[in-house]
Amino acid sequence: MELAFHQVDAFSDRPFSGNPAMVYRLEAWLSDELMQNIAAEHNLAETAFVVREAQGWHIRWFTPTTEVPLCGHATLASAHVLFDLYEEPLESLDFISKSGPLRVTREGGRLWLDFPRITPSGVAANPLIAAALGVQPVEVLGSNELFVVLESEQAVRECQPDMAALAKLPWLGAIVTARGTQHDFVSRYFAPAIGINEDPVTGSTHCLLIPYWAQQLDKTSLTAYQCSARGGELLCRLEGDRVKIGGAATLVASGTLLLG
Repeated sequence: MELAFHQVDAFSDRPFSGNPAMVYRLEAWLSDELMQNIAAEHNLAETAFVVREAQGWHIRWFTPTTEVPLCGHATLASAHVLFDLYEEPLESLDFISKSGPLRVTREGGRLWLDFPRITPSGVAANPLIAAALGVQPVEVLGSNELFVVLESEQAVRECQPDMAALAKLPWLGAIVTARGTQHDFVSRYFAPAIGINEDPVTGSTHCLLIPYWAQQLDKTSLTAYQCSARGGELLCRLEGDRVKIGGAATLVASGTLLLG
């Protein structure tokens, strides 16, 4: 069996920045075990698999160690592949996912994710959080992700978590965020429990970040920067119970996986 793959740097208009994702456009689903093995072989934060079904494109995402319920950058990458390489004719693509319906739209050279709004709630005081992150939080919230507000962009950039301790906390990963100096807000995302020590640019965390900062800053259109080593800029809009996340995408490699 031979399978075509495409590697895309999402949330970047040039190679070697943003967040790399691998994309497979399949004619039919592979076994879960095989898809997980393929994701482990590529060893990127996410490998996305898409199959066309009657209701739209069904999408699934795998880290090197597990399947996840939502991924923004690999959805952006998948849309880029479908639009540019497979010449999907419409200006929007509808995806079916474990997190419900998702849409990606082309607008003036950018791709916009239409994702669900997630509002984090308060988390009980827990000294293990500050110990794992190595920094004192200003505010701690959570959903399936730990959401930690720090005092400054510098504190976010300098955060050096204890990955082993962080992996033991009862969340998929940890978002650290603060007001930005050149953007409305900045963030980083650490998820060692699911095989990603630090994700370069994470679309899905902005489902929480956008509502929070929209309320804090009293505005519904925001600019964001995920200040990992690779880094990535995101345009953000809050529209009711949905968030819109805009960014560029760059194809950096295509090839064939040989399965014998």
